[in-house]
Amino acid sequence: MINYSVDTDGIATISWDMPGRSMNVLNNDSIPAFAGALEKAIGDDAVKGIIITSGKPDFIAGADLEMLQGWKGAEEMFQNGMELQMMFRSIEKAKKPVVAAINGTALGGGFEICLACHHRIAADNPKAKIGLPEVKVGLLPGGGGTQRLPRLIGIQAALPLLLEGKHLSPEKALKAGMVNAVVPANDLLAEAKKWLLNAKPEDAVQPWDKKGFRLPGGIPMSPGGMMTFTAGNAMLREKTMGNYPAALNIMSCVYEGCCVDIDNGLKIETRYFVKTCGTPEAKNMIRSLFFGIGNANKLASRPKDIPTQTFTKVGVLGAGMMGAGIAYSTAVAGIDVVLIDRDQAAADKGKAYSEKLLQKAVGRGRMSQEKAEAVLGRITATTDYALLDGAELVIEAVFENREIKADVTGKSEAVIAEDAIFASNTSTLPISGLAEASKRPANFIGLHFFSPVDKMPLVEIICGKETSQETLARSMDYVKAIRKTPIVVNDSRGFYTSRVFGTYVNEGIAMLAEGINPALIDMAGKMSGMPVGPLALADEVAIDLIYKVRNQTRDDLGDKYIPSPSDATVTKMVEELNRVGKREGKGFYDYPEGGKKHLWKELGTHFPQLPEDEQPSVEEVIKRLLYIQSVETARCLEENVVTTPEDADVGSILGWGFAPSRGGAISQIHTVGVDNFVAECDRMAQAYGARFTPPQFLRDMASKGETFYAA
Repeated sequence: MINYSVDTDGIATISWDMPGRSMNVLNNDSIPAFAGALEKAIGDDAVKGIIITSGKPDFIAGADLEMLQGWKGAEEMFQNGMELQMMFRSIEKAKKPVVAAINGTALGGGFEICLACHHRIAADNPKAKIGLPEVKVGLLPGGGGTQRLPRLIGIQAALPLLLEGKHLSPEKALKAGMVNAVVPANDLLAEAKKWLLNAKPEDAVQPWDKKGFRLPGGIPMSPGGMMTFTAGNAMLREKTMGNYPAALNIMSCVYEGCCVDIDNGLKIETRYFVKTCGTPEAKNMIRSLFFGIGNANKLASRPKDIPTQTFTKVGVLGAGMMGAGIAYSTAVAGIDVVLIDRDQAAADKGKAYSEKLLQKAVGRGRMSQEKAEAVLGRITATTDYALLDGAELVIEAVFENREIKADVTGKSEAVIAEDAIFASNTSTLPISGLAEASKRPANFIGLHFFSPVDKMPLVEIICGKETSQETLARSMDYVKAIRKTPIVVNDSRGFYTSRVFGTYVNEGIAMLAEGINPALIDMAGKMSGMPVGPLALADEVAIDLIYKVRNQTRDDLGDKYIPSPSDATVTKMVEELNRVGKREGKGFYDYPEGGKKHLWKELGTHFPQLPEDEQPSVEEVIKRLLYIQSVETARCLEENVVTTPEDADVGSILGWGFAPSRGGAISQIHTVGVDNFVAECDRMAQAYGARFTPPQFLRDMASKGETFYAA
């Protein structure tokens, strides 16, 4: 776990190197081993100074969340938390200088170890990340981060880093005051030793342990501090709508802890840490954002015993926004891309999209000009299908038309190898139907990307009726290669993400038709934790696209089509009012040039509103908007469209932004209880329509007292 050595100059080196792990973490094995090494170094009179570093490419990734899940109850959690705090405090009280030699990424508890050291030197590694990201999984730093960082750089500078969980490069961490120096990687240990050998007695004392210490920028109750917390609380409320207890508890930690000495501040932090761990939001976010996404990224559901596919060349058909984004993400991953469109100008325009993104990355210092040119050089823009020869995978991203898709399928299969994969980026058309145009349906699969592709992390992999397990496994390898997160679903209209996403927008439009105030509808959407209200989202998607998809679905299903309560409103907006969304500057909102968007003033004229005293509560609107998504997700599980609760949760959060604090569409059911969810859905089905009727398997789970996840 921990390598320990002392050189002839009396410098002890404690090097983390946990066997069997790609990164070091704090867990039940490593913490005692580290504590033992610290005690040995501190107690040895021959040791004059201590270096804490790592034998792996990165420093320490943070605490192992499986360890937290193993702690039973608040009392044990508080006791273990305080033991960790005291161990870190022993570094500060060692009466010997201790330096952190940060050779790579140091996050969470890993960086909290660094904060406890008297000096911090980071290797000049632009890929390394330094920070305290706990808030991103619903937690707060529990190893002194909320106390030491404000004492080091001031409350005003520390709060954004804590509340947003920002990662900084070593250079940016240096500018922020989080580390004391950045040196070439090869010089890291030598520079650390040099500092120790030149350290004075006062260098072995933290600033906050020195007499007369003053918090940089002032204490919380100073005029500057009061202004920071007053404005900070207002901004936090506006941004989170009260959905994230961890963020609020971080604010309280910093405020209360920085009003007292460091030791009492650490006790305050530990109490808030325990309180935060017990919230449903923390449990949901850890389950889905850490374990769920982590397992998906590790391809936990990949078919076994199929060799891993390495991709060297990928074809992309269609150089519009989606195709161009897929080409960019593929080229950035080091894979050659053939980007095809019907004419050279269109293909070149698609490649220019990548050039624009690359130059932006260069301008922001995230990529060198040389690397940007190399990435762009991997993209060949053309009209020639013959250049697809040698591609292991071809992805079509052409217009949502079966005939066009069938045409490009045939042209591609005439060139590519027999074992090459052909994938469709369709978001609505069933894969099995599209595969009818293929001579190799076993090699045909859906790869549904989300827009903008360069930013959206999810890829929904859709298996058709004849898609082979080998094709699925190799497709998952591609998604991992381009650093996206895959979920696997089975074929159906709208698949999983498009199908359930539509229920949120349609429910908002249905409420408008009922006479509910549109401002209430969209504000409730944001208050629920969704990124955008349903009416604003309809404008973003384009109301006329919703109209076209609805019409295509109705034509395809014929008598089996079930009208939606939103249908009449969508038809009226498109056919009568010619308000099709943000693209044209007019939808449910107006988009004045150079001004802020606002709800269309005539909306109430065309869709009369109920009197104020008949408007529903905010809570009821939120429940309708969220529960309709969960009940549709449950239907997708029952129909085996999505096959696991984990994939359903990951897909809902990453695919369309389902409220992360609720852990995903299935985690919401789990959190409120299956029996409570079923009862509420039955009530809403009576009040608002059969679309809220829960599927039978949920009733069966409720009757048996079953849950989706373990306690």
